[in-house]
Amino acid sequence: MKSSQKNKWILIVDDDTHHRSMLRANLQSLGYGVIEAPTGEAAIPATEKEKPDLVITDLKMPGIDGIETLKQIKSIDKKIPVLVLTAHGTIPTAVCAVRFGAYDFLEKPVDIDALAVAIEGALKYGGIVLGKCTKDNRDEIDEFPGVIRKSKVMEDILEVAKRVAPSEASVLITGESGTGKEIIADTIQRLSARANKPFIKVNCAALHEQLLESELFGHERGAFTGAQDKRKGRFELSDGGTLFLDEIGDMTLTTQAKILRVLQSGTFERLGGSETIKTDVRIIAATNHNLKENIKEGKFRNDLYFRLSVVPIHLPSLNERREEIAAFAEYFLSVFSAKNRREINSISPDAMQLLYRYNWPGNVRELENVMERAVIMSLGDIIVPDVLPDYFKIDNHYRKDTNKPLTLIEESELDLINDMLAACKGNRTQAAAQLGMSRRSLYNKLKRYGIIDEE
Repeated sequence: MKSSQKNKWILIVDDDTHHRSMLRANLQSLGYGVIEAPTGEAAIPATEKEKPDLVITDLKMPGIDGIETLKQIKSIDKKIPVLVLTAHGTIPTAVCAVRFGAYDFLEKPVDIDALAVAIEGALKYGGIVLGKCTKDNRDEIDEFPGVIRKSKVMEDILEVAKRVAPSEASVLITGESGTGKEIIADTIQRLSARANKPFIKVNCAALHEQLLESELFGHERGAFTGAQDKRKGRFELSDGGTLFLDEIGDMTLTTQAKILRVLQSGTFERLGGSETIKTDVRIIAATNHNLKENIKEGKFRNDLYFRLSVVPIHLPSLNERREEIAAFAEYFLSVFSAKNRREINSISPDAMQLLYRYNWPGNVRELENVMERAVIMSLGDIIVPDVLPDYFKIDNHYRKDTNKPLTLIEESELDLINDMLAACKGNRTQAAAQLGMSRRSLYNKLKRYGIIDEE
């Protein structure tokens, strides 16, 4: 029978025996009961049988890794808080873990005092998945973790993602930088038949041609200066799984031709090699370029475009789905409050109004950065205008259709609309009702003031 000073039991999932023993000794000294699992596979039945109050899992493990362990634990009981341990180089992946429901992540080697604080916070607040989520949206959070969908356009996008995921079709995701293309790719892969197979990502804009081809196809020893050993490429490593080619519009025509061959025949050769290698890989690609314009300019292959865009998905800018600003802001508030061990509860109406007024050229990524800064700079338990960047407070109202300053009456009306949208958290129907106008009238005003481009 379980019993301990604090009556709380913690499951440690780590393949490193010495590290697991160190954690066990420290947690027991703090009064917690400890359960151990050497692998992610062992953690799942342990969770079902022992029903721990909290799980601490390493990120990099043989077999299923920490992310997959997290997902399966959350499928057993979404209220179990999970802390992820990560080496410095895998922090971006650990941040992704927060999106999939992890309460927090800590770097190795673990600071025991920091771990103790994180455990206290996780046991107190860990059942809250995305902060102030309502009962009405819990199901959608479970189905699409980390994806905000408060607009019809995002509902439609996720429906397409859900339909295409079980197929073998290539998917091309387009949209401005910072709109969340990688998250949609993650969603498609998670819902696919290849969910438990390799999922490898390559940023095509980050490497010049030879390095990118080496990254994708691998190379033989001596293939080029510095190639001292044979190396497998991402196509070979992701065999049976999914390869995400980010910023594919930045790829040279030569590399495009080689990608096309893999898509057509499922074969390739390593750089400097003659052996033909077969691979079974599903491609999800993303770009912020207008590929149709690139094709006209001779910068992108027409045949590759049609191979990639069997199912195209376009992500609109945040400015085109402004009703999601409040949801994103509260989500990031929840994530970064937990990450920085702050108890910040809400965003003031004045601060929310400033968020609504802003056009967000950097899209969701910019909003994420703004909210992280706001959490760090906040002195109280509420986000106020003072902790937002100065450029949010510059009053620069202009009519979009004429680029002329608004009249005083128009400014007053725009302020009233922004206030009501903020109070209604982006719900246009509720805001219109509160303002005493039809939803269509409100939409026309939003379009006239340049708050939205189209519905």
